[in-house]
Amino acid sequence: MLTDTLNEPESLIFPRMSLLYDPVCLGHDTGDHPENKKRLLLFDRLPITPFSNGEAYLELVHTPAYVQKVKEYSRESLHLDADTLLSQGSYWAACHAAGAAVEASESGSFALVRPPGHHAHATHGSGFCLFNNVAIAVQKLVEQGKRVLIFDFDGHLGDGTSAIFYRTDKVLYWSMHQYPAFPGHGFINEIGEGMGKGFNFNLPLPPGVADDVFIHGMEHFLPLAEQFQPDVVAISAGFDANQFDPLLDLRLSNNAFYQIGQQIAARFPHVFAVMEGGYHLNELEKGVLSFLAGMNGHPMPFEEPRTVSGMRIWETYEIYLHGALGKLKPYWKM
Repeated sequence: MLTDTLNEPESLIFPRMSLLYDPVCLGHDTGDHPENKKRLLLFDRLPITPFSNGEAYLELVHTPAYVQKVKEYSRESLHLDADTLLSQGSYWAACHAAGAAVEASESGSFALVRPPGHHAHATHGSGFCLFNNVAIAVQKLVEQGKRVLIFDFDGHLGDGTSAIFYRTDKVLYWSMHQYPAFPGHGFINEIGEGMGKGFNFNLPLPPGVADDVFIHGMEHFLPLAEQFQPDVVAISAGFDANQFDPLLDLRLSNNAFYQIGQQIAARFPHVFAVMEGGYHLNELEKGVLSFLAGMNGHPMPFEEPRTVSGMRIWETYEIYLHGALGKLKPYWKM
């Protein structure tokens, strides 16, 4: 449920970026799995903004065979893998999540969707993800002639998104994520291939990274992202880097998510966001609201101490940072 201090729907409708919510995504029933309908029910006091069916957009990034597989597996409530569950309503929910991502890209909104998408590849799903919502919306923009920056601040690498755009210079994919962690890669040497070489940014973060290191890394990569001169910025907005999240070992407070919103809003005029991970229910809600407040120039809605990284974490991080910048130096002005 929405917090007492922000319990009126009007308080969540911002002039620059608003939230898109539709209970249609509750049809993806995963029981007590970490990625479950409670993540969306947090926002059930928002006005409903009906999502369109994005089925027609799925093959912008996914193969017809894979789309059909998800449809059939959903009908039979089968699993794509041990972590990626489907119910009879999953295909319908996932189609509407993709449609919501496209709508968000057209209106500059934040689509509150599930299932999440950034681990979904062209030919297979994984990591709780069926269809790659952000990638679908971005590819539609690319086909309209747009250059798109994807900033993925989910605590896991968005391996599906990275792979889908790994060989193009029309999309710059930038991820800051715990390393090592699922999906097991996303290191500094993964910078793209062919025309896309230099257009895939990975900043791996050692376990224990807190607000100070995360924002330091973001500030070092923002000038490179600005050089790309994107027409649109797509945010894969995951909140599992929060210090209380059960699936990772990062230590971000909601101050970091607020500052991410501030930094992006200050530099890029055309931004949309799509929800990815975040599995501590109370902190997921706070993270979304903090990011949104930062994007819209509102005061930070929650008071909490900023988190600080230890010396050894700084040392490991700086090795990764300078290594990553070194790999990208041939392609960008430092």
